[in-house]
Amino acid sequence: MAANDDLRILAALEKQLLWTACWTIHAANHLRAKGEVKVGGHQASSASVASILTALYFHVLRPQDRMAVKPHAGPVFHAIQYMMGNQSRAKLEAYRALGGVQAYPSRTKDSDDVDISTGSVGLGVAFTAFASIVQDYLAAKPWATPQPLGRMIAIVGDAELDEGNIYECLQEGWKHDLRNTWWIVDYNRQSLDGVVGEGLWARIEAVFRAFGWDVVTLKHGALQRAAFAEEGGAALAAWIDACPNQLYSALTFQGGAAWRRRLTEDLGEAVAGILARRSDEALGRLMSNLGGHCLETLIDAFDAIDHDRPTVFLAYTIKGWGTPLAGHKDNHAGLMTPAQMAEFQRACGVEPGREWERFAAIGDLSGVAEFLERVPFFAGGPRRRRAAKIAAPGPVALDDAQLSTQAGFGKILDSLAASGAPIAERIVTTAPDVTVSTNLGPWVNRRGLFARDALADTFRTERIASTQKWEFSPAGQHIELGIAEMNLFLLLGAAGLAHSLWGERLLPIGTVYDPFICRGLDALNYACYQSARFLLIGTPSGVALAPEGGAHQSISTPLIGMAQDGLASFEPAYLDELSVLMDWAFDYLQRDGDGDPDERTWLRDETGGSVYLRLSTRPLEQPARRSDPAFRQGVVDGAHWLRPPGPNADVVLVYQGCVAPEVIEAAGRIGEFRRDVGVLAVTSADRLNAGWTAAQRARRRGNARARSHVETLLAGLPAHCTLVTVIDGHPATLAWLGAVAGHRTIPIGVEHFGQSGSIAELYRHHGLDADGIVAAVGGLTEGRRIDEWRPPR
Repeated sequence: MAANDDLRILAALEKQLLWTACWTIHAANHLRAKGEVKVGGHQASSASVASILTALYFHVLRPQDRMAVKPHAGPVFHAIQYMMGNQSRAKLEAYRALGGVQAYPSRTKDSDDVDISTGSVGLGVAFTAFASIVQDYLAAKPWATPQPLGRMIAIVGDAELDEGNIYECLQEGWKHDLRNTWWIVDYNRQSLDGVVGEGLWARIEAVFRAFGWDVVTLKHGALQRAAFAEEGGAALAAWIDACPNQLYSALTFQGGAAWRRRLTEDLGEAVAGILARRSDEALGRLMSNLGGHCLETLIDAFDAIDHDRPTVFLAYTIKGWGTPLAGHKDNHAGLMTPAQMAEFQRACGVEPGREWERFAAIGDLSGVAEFLERVPFFAGGPRRRRAAKIAAPGPVALDDAQLSTQAGFGKILDSLAASGAPIAERIVTTAPDVTVSTNLGPWVNRRGLFARDALADTFRTERIASTQKWEFSPAGQHIELGIAEMNLFLLLGAAGLAHSLWGERLLPIGTVYDPFICRGLDALNYACYQSARFLLIGTPSGVALAPEGGAHQSISTPLIGMAQDGLASFEPAYLDELSVLMDWAFDYLQRDGDGDPDERTWLRDETGGSVYLRLSTRPLEQPARRSDPAFRQGVVDGAHWLRPPGPNADVVLVYQGCVAPEVIEAAGRIGEFRRDVGVLAVTSADRLNAGWTAAQRARRRGNARARSHVETLLAGLPAHCTLVTVIDGHPATLAWLGAVAGHRTIPIGVEHFGQSGSIAELYRHHGLDADGIVAAVGGLTEGRRIDEWRPPR
């Protein structure tokens, strides 16, 4: 429990933080020049958690704890950092403007010390659970530096609990014996469009208890509890507990006089003494003194937790608490008017002209400086850690004459597991219930599954033959997940930030059926937005997963790979390409440069990022192994000539992925009637496109010599040359190549849901087979309709 003088100072800090947050939003909307649309902000949503964040940051948190602040409370977070000297006035004045603080706390966009980005509601909340699992994983490893376990804490808006990923996360946490996780629900009972339904608290409590969480309800503050002890207090307590959410909010907005009228009407003489002893202003303070706004109540509840079980605090609050917006149903995105702000400024005691001063709302500054110097959370300074790079061992050579890239991925990982290379101990793998079917089985057999407590494989102890060794132990390096893809990307995000959150390097690899990347897109984008580093394996992919039917055949994922910032996307066709890319990826995941482009490709490879490999289950006959530096560089840069075109080339076939055999066959047949046919093997349409657009920007800025890799590759083609692009995915992935140098382009790919069949049948159906490719070329170059033309044999 905090001492009385500490409570006095905390209350003063709370008022200052509320003022700074609300003034920041007001200045951006009413004082600063604006564009065509309002700047916006969330004064009411910030006000509802000002007390909670004050109690946490200035009393409860330790340096090892990590915080996810709900998105709409970003201004309070930035006000805290401003108070502590970690944020500048200039950036606050530029709130939601170029170069200013972000609307929602961001690890990558904000200059102050954001632990966990929370731009997409619900994801930052669930992220804390997976961060706790990763913290346990690190604590179990002998190579990790021992450090105190922190609490992973999230401030949760009650409306965030509508998000389905919250409940997927709860189930996964239960399976992994989650600990050291606190969620504090800002139970203000209002959302953007209205007031939440009655009795939601009971449902929340039941759900959390079902998954093994402790539930602490903070409904009444110290003032209310004191009033309940007075004569008539029991009647008042019962009335508050039974009051509908909408009525409580409306009366809060109307103020003390409205409270007095209603309580008199409903309770009469039973509460006459309580009402008589309080002015309207004091009565308003009493009725708004819910548990989430009482520092004494909050601190006592937080300090009482003496265990590591996951705990949810249901903190009753009032949206807009302490401001003229308190309780109004339209306050979510509402802004105080200039008149209301002037009223609020007088109430906070801030003199005109001092609005941006760090302690302008604190009248009595005695002891404040000394108090802030001993706040534990900020004692260690900046909280971003760094970790040493782990050297990649070089490409793993595979000698298989025929194999799929998915199987090759499994063999490369198995080789690393067996090699004992230093990088192997830093790899952690995970999959949403597709470990075996994505070829992670050999890796898991060698390295084991992770759990804090050992669990034997019953099938092995019972002597039942099985190819899998499902033994769990603290030494394991695979974290098995249920089938929810959102959880996969949240775990990859948490593990992919281990170097920054805990100063320990992890190289996370996650496998998922390629079409089901779409089921976790929000969390994938969120992980990339945080600059988490991981290797994503999407496999199997395309209609090449032929018998499974359309639901399991991916179409749009190559475009997702191109569009997703922070994710370098590749689709190798052959094992030697895959080996080069995996080795490169282990290094790329660990880069953290300043972003200067490589003037050979105009890619910002210094910055590093995550990597996505789109792999296939289709076995391909392998070419003679290629290992010369030019080949390796082309694979990494995004494309290399499988068959260089001649000087008079009429046609160049361009492919990405496992359609290589059809393209090669078609090239041979087209060569019988077309000159100098070339074949371009694209390993990354994403990297080619990124380099091309970057080079164009550089030229517009005055660097006339800027040329991207794809421009160099296509520079020698005659103007009359036609590009035929082929991919087992959406044709737009490669169709843009015609714009690079103005070549006519025929894009071939998959635009519609597939169906069951063999690969040959489905490739013929979609025009991906050699006949379809030859027909596309012949029909256009001969000036005949495709269905009338037949290729020579």
